[in-house]
Amino acid sequence: MKLSVLERVIDDQKQGLELSETGLERELLAELTALTSHALIITGIRRCGKSTVLHQYVKKNRQTVFYLNFDDLRLYDFELSDFALLDEMISKSEYEILFFDEIQVVEGWELYVRQKLDQHYQIVLTGSNATLLSQELGTKLTGRHVNKELFPFSYREFLQFEHLESGSESIEQYLHLGGFPEYLKSKERDVLTALIDDIIHRDIAVRYSIRDVSSLKRLCSYLFSNVGNLVSPSKLKSTIGVKSASTILEYFSHLESCYLVHLMPRFSYSYKAQMLAPKKVYVIDSALINVGSVSFSENDGHLLENLMFWEFRRKSFTLNYFSENGYECDFVLSRQGKVEQLIQVCFDLNTDNQDREVNGLLEAMKSFGMDSGTIVTMHQHDKILKEGKTVVVLPAAEFLH
Repeated sequence: MKLSVLERVIDDQKQGLELSETGLERELLAELTALTSHALIITGIRRCGKSTVLHQYVKKNRQTVFYLNFDDLRLYDFELSDFALLDEMISKSEYEILFFDEIQVVEGWELYVRQKLDQHYQIVLTGSNATLLSQELGTKLTGRHVNKELFPFSYREFLQFEHLESGSESIEQYLHLGGFPEYLKSKERDVLTALIDDIIHRDIAVRYSIRDVSSLKRLCSYLFSNVGNLVSPSKLKSTIGVKSASTILEYFSHLESCYLVHLMPRFSYSYKAQMLAPKKVYVIDSALINVGSVSFSENDGHLLENLMFWEFRRKSFTLNYFSENGYECDFVLSRQGKVEQLIQVCFDLNTDNQDREVNGLLEAMKSFGMDSGTIVTMHQHDKILKEGKTVVVLPAAEFLH
């Protein structure tokens, strides 16, 4: 790496950051605090607004920072030894706050971050891969990091961005437009297809040296087409065209690490039973489902369920589905091993599905010793009393806003 190239990249990126719009203030901003003894790590899918949050953070705190985004083609050959050149630039700048974007693309970056922490720099890192949150990282940084996750716009942020009122009509729009800021500005499908391609090729195929990109794409399309459904690696082998279920598991891991999908396990007190049971599929944003699936039927019930899953993720719940004795409940919400809420989701509660939805929730309440549960629908507001337990029915807009 040449020092002159690094200088040019840093200067160009600094100007770009200064000229960029700060946009809608994100809800996560209130939670961000840079600590001198810890690195603040913000992870999330590509294009969800991580760099914008950094910009908002800088302006809000009126701080001058040293900024470098490693996801720049001019830094393609950057390696561990080149951090010595970066040190020269940092020393010359005299800045004490360092913002590094996508630093995980450089092998061994953890050693450098730990060194800068030891030198009492404030450090904020962002990345589009969940390995930044891994236990391995915790070991290398000896626990000296605070983790935050950023997702596409929440429903509340969507309302502000689109200047809409809370209600079933805006929920419908959110279900189909999703929360990626860049897509909401342009409404161009190409923005989303390019995002999916970037993740599959740059973040997965290149990073993990996967040659059979076609099977990876087929799996991605299958998952997008089966949102809210159960999937099992052993049953997907022939569908995707791979020889081993372990390959499917490997692909699952990569897709989850990039925040493109999440596979939610069944609730069980046995870890082994939880791992062996089929998992339910959720895609990071409903707009991606609309462009990335090959056979997804217009099922607003599954889109609403997908929306609710990510709302719960934003609130840092541990999420499982409940399934026992033929009864199912969509979401078991836990924190630190304690079940806090039971949620069932259906677009419309009617005579055809009411018994199934209510009884599934009721069975979960009995199993966890809870007196109440919630059914989230599109429009309905109601209360059902059965067997001494209470089922509250709420419209999604009221539940989310």
